[in-house]
Amino acid sequence: MNPFKRLTASILIASTALLGMPMVAQAGIVSSEQSFAPQTQTDARAKVNAVLAREDVRAGLAERGLSAELAQDRVKAMTDEEVATLAGRIDQAPAGGDVLGLLFTVFIILLVTDILGLTKVYPFTRAIR
Repeated sequence: MNPFKRLTASILIASTALLGMPMVAQAGIVSSEQSFAPQTQTDARAKVNAVLAREDVRAGLAERGLSAELAQDRVKAMTDEEVATLAGRIDQAPAGGDVLGLLFTVFIILLVTDILGLTKVYPFTRAIR
């Protein structure tokens, strides 16, 4: 048997024998926040503020009786999770804009915070506190 065939056979025998050995893998625990929040919190806030700065969004908010400044103040008061959720909704909106969906989301968040007694934006709500 020539040296090349002997070397090839030795390598194949060793490879086949090593295939049966268990492989070692290491995994770490990933929190839900890390797995569902691909962007940083500052990016999410910047994205929401950029959308609120658009003229068509400001006009839509004004039609519903809400000033853009008040909406931006509410975004500042939101938790990081709420802002990330809102930014995620912006990302899911179709190109060309589902501005009404975004405005509806902002309206609902403001309504819920009013009902919880955290803010007083709408005069027709009563706080549960």
